[in-house]
Amino acid sequence: MSRLSRPFYSILVFFSIVSLFHHGKLFAQTSQPNIIYIYADDLGYGELGAYGQTKIKTPNLDRMAKEGMRFTQHYSSAPVCAPSRCMLMTGKHPGHSYIRGNYEMGGFEDAMEGGQMPLHEGAYTVARMLKERGYRTALVGKWGMGVAGTTGSPLNHGFDYYYGYLDQKQAHNFYPTHLWENDKWDTLNNPYISVHTPIKDTVHATDKDFAYYKGKDYAPQKMTEKAMKFIDQNKNKPFFLYLPYTLPHLSLQAPDEYVNKYVGLFEEEPYYGQKGYAATKYPRSTYAAMISFLDEQVGIIMDQIKRLGLDNNTIILFSSDNGATFSAGVDTKFFNSVAGLRGLKMDLYEGGIRIPFIARWPGKIKANSTSDHASIQYDLMATLAELTGKPIAKTDGISYLPTLMGKTTEQKKHDFFYFEYPENGGQIAVRMGNWKGVKRNMRKNPNAPWELFNISTDLYEKKDVSADHPNIIQQMESIAKREHSHPHVMDWEFIDPKVKK
Repeated sequence: MSRLSRPFYSILVFFSIVSLFHHGKLFAQTSQPNIIYIYADDLGYGELGAYGQTKIKTPNLDRMAKEGMRFTQHYSSAPVCAPSRCMLMTGKHPGHSYIRGNYEMGGFEDAMEGGQMPLHEGAYTVARMLKERGYRTALVGKWGMGVAGTTGSPLNHGFDYYYGYLDQKQAHNFYPTHLWENDKWDTLNNPYISVHTPIKDTVHATDKDFAYYKGKDYAPQKMTEKAMKFIDQNKNKPFFLYLPYTLPHLSLQAPDEYVNKYVGLFEEEPYYGQKGYAATKYPRSTYAAMISFLDEQVGIIMDQIKRLGLDNNTIILFSSDNGATFSAGVDTKFFNSVAGLRGLKMDLYEGGIRIPFIARWPGKIKANSTSDHASIQYDLMATLAELTGKPIAKTDGISYLPTLMGKTTEQKKHDFFYFEYPENGGQIAVRMGNWKGVKRNMRKNPNAPWELFNISTDLYEKKDVSADHPNIIQQMESIAKREHSHPHVMDWEFIDPKVKK
């Protein structure tokens, strides 16, 4: 090579490297994975076939588990709807979260729709974070953190589009008169149904009486239609779809064709609505049908992703906001809904907060794998931050991406999980390694004793060993005092006697 050609060669190599770097960076940006997070409502730990369910059919979620990873120690952040959703979206644990309970506003009638405590202006959410990173973002389903015209509208929190229920009380009815789309009322082909009005004459109740609680437009089906449209419209760019279905939360309502698949398989008596929520002639069959309907929607979404050629660049996550419910015609004992765990929704025992979690990403997440990594839903923000290329410090969570990618030696672990829940008497819980501590009825007794369980040997929390381990109790007490911050709603303060009413 001549002396004259060498400088030109060096310049050519330099610009080639710059070009490759530029195009490599561009590729990294445009190849960010699509993210779909599907959130069930009041689905218990044991209500999927992949988690041991035998009476309810869930073939699509079972397929998702076979094609992905099933977690056995995943927790919701709270045992009820609104706080779980807030912590999922903001990455904060219960002692730091802006919303810590179901703070209801308004009433059940259309004219009284008021929603729950609105998420505050400027809250940093998963959707806002991903929008900053070039994602198109959508919420389709139940929000529960503020209605249109408040600071809590999803449009104020990083979502480009939303459709569904804003108010959890409206979501008690699966055949509502309307849903919401980008702060606008979307009328459905349903009459107004007062789902909390029971059948009075239970002796002479007819099919017509039960038919009162049925409509034509089933809200979850509308949600799937909107979700599929969003996916199709954004198939050429990275998108985040948060899909919090209302199934299988009460009321017990499902299309007849799904209920009829179970009628005759179980012994059951009609539920007349005497404990709240809609009456139904076949409560067990309807509950099973609701879970099967949810399962079918997951299958529809997975099939569309595959049909559009997005399968290998889309991570789909599935979980539930808390444990199974406890009343109004739902027979959790019959279905073994929490797989024998102690407690249900509104409890900080395992049955109220340990929930199914499945992750699927072909070619990235090992198929038919199981993880016992202890994780929690406020880990989501940290996980998606790492997934999209830049870790984040604005969270109490720890990324579980290394576990998803099979790099378990790189997985960081929580020193503890902290829970506080101001309702159902006021409760706190701490999980520290295999130790699980619970305090209940703290509103009546701020110095309520700790119960302590070793969940590696006592998963069902039957034997309280607190008297044998005062040092563990002392550590948990210190964690609870350190991690609790004063909530902005005084009704939620049940821990610090200096600021309680």
